[in-house]
Parts: sequence; C-alpha cells; structure tokens
Amino acid sequence: MTGNMNNSRGPSQLDLGFGLPLQPDRNSEKGGRSFYFFDLDDNVLHLQTPIFIYDLRTGAERAVSTGEFAKISSSLGKPGPYEFFGVNGDDRVGSFRKFRDHPALGSGARQPFVQDIQEALELPDFHWKGPSWECFEYAVHNERPVALITARGHDPATIREGLSQLAKAGFLSREPNYLEIYPVSHPVLGPELGGGGERKSTAELKKRAIIRCVEAAMEQYGNNPHHRFGMSDDDPDNITLITQAKRLLKARYPQNSFFVIHAGTRPVIKYEIFCDHMESSPLEAQTQLHFEF
Repeated sequence: MTGNMNNSRGPSQLDLGFGLPLQPDRNSEKGGRSFYFFDLDDNVLHLQTPIFIYDLRTGAERAVSTGEFAKISSSLGKPGPYEFFGVNGDDRVGSFRKFRDHPALGSGARQPFVQDIQEALELPDFHWKGPSWECFEYAVHNERPVALITARGHDPATIREGLSQLAKAGFLSREPNYLEIYPVSHPVLGPELGGGGERKSTAELKKRAIIRCVEAAMEQYGNNPHHRFGMSDDDPDNITLITQAKRLLKARYPQNSFFVIHAGTRPVIKYEIFCDHMESSPLEAQTQLHFEF
C-alpha cells in the first residue's frame, strides 16, 4: 500500500496491495455484480467527530465520541449518571451539528466531514481505520458498486469530497464506484426517505435506504438473478433492521444472494439471508477472497 509511510499499521490490518490484479465479481461469468453497502462511522472509519450532550439543568454542553454516545444514548434522561442530560436536535447549533453541513462557510473553509478526514490522516492509520476498512478498500480497489448509508446529514457531495481525500493520500487505489450515497439525516433526503408523517428512527431510515439501493442496482445494472448484495454496519439496532430489509428483498428477489456483515462483534460475523432462515459464519480468513460476497 502506498499510504503515508509514517503511519503504522495495527496487527489486525491487512495490506491488500494496490499492485494486485483486479478480482472479478463472484458471478461475473453470469453477468452478476457484487454490491457493497457500508455504514461509515465506527464501521469503515473511526473519526473524531464529537456529539454534544447537554446538562438540562445548566445548558452546559459536553462532547462525547460516537462510540461513547452509542453506549449512553439509551440512558439519557433516565435515572443514573445521565439522568439530567439530553440532546438538542437543532442542526445548526445542536448535538449533531458536526454531522451536518454548514451552509455559510468562509472562503477556503471545509465542511466538518472533510476536516475530520484530513485530521484523521495526520494520525497513524490504525487510529482511524474501522473494522470494515479492509472490506471497503477491497470493494473500491476491485471497482465494485458501492453504496454508503450513513446516519450523517451531510450532502452526498460532501461525503464524496471527504472520501476523495483517502484516495489522494494513497489509502485507496481509486475513487469509489458509487452506486448511491444516503446520508439519512440530510434535511431533504431524510424526510423524503421517511415518507412524511412521524419522524423515523435512523435504523428505519437505513432500512428504507437499503431497499432503495437494491432497486437502483437492478435499474442500473439490470435485474440479474446472479447479483449479490452485502451490507456492513457496527450497530446492533441497525443490524436488526438491515436484516429485516434483506429478508424483504430476498422475498422479492429470491434468486439473488443477500448478506449482512455485523462489524460490531469480534470476530466480525457474516449472515447470509435465505427465504426461511439465515446462516452465520465468522470472518477470520486473511485473504482477498475473504471480502468477496
């Protein structure tokens, strides 16, 4: 790999090597493509983007990481250490403001997502590569159609710009072959996905985005029974609804293969979805084909 030579690689990181030949899609001889869907935060990337929780008594804010927020979010406002803490949903000044684009930036300023990636690239790569990084790197290197389905609310163009920094820095061999980008908290895309009415949970919006992405794949690449679809996420709540989405899709497209990758476990677990059951297997092999759905 031709990344920053000052960056050290953790023992679990696998160097795919950009000099390797491209691997064909598993069903390429039948016209099938392998589609890779990814969550971003704490899955592909560990970024230092803060979430702010608020002391409801004083209004003081406290910054927490995405990982910490995932652990404490269900405890906010309930008896215990976070009884008097909550979130502010204002996109401009609230808890998730760093996960949104800022409409009025000064000349030369970057959106928070782009800044966070640039700052991450100053660190050794084991700090910012998430559990699904190697799978993402493999999919990008082999030009698989990639969809990003994230809880962030940035414009899709901002996410493209941020990930482009990884290619420019040599950590990706090329720009991703984007199928779709769904930031489900985007002020326009989110409500459109939700279909109006009551606000839907992030997990529910991701479920709907997955279905949209499979429909887009069938439209762009043809309705081929040999297409294969996998989605990687680290959040257990998301995994539950992702699995529901894949079951719905399996019922609609019974000849296609559907997979869910739970990157929040050790080892990472791959589930294959069938019409009447699912099968799981740990992902522990250290070869390129380890990442092929």
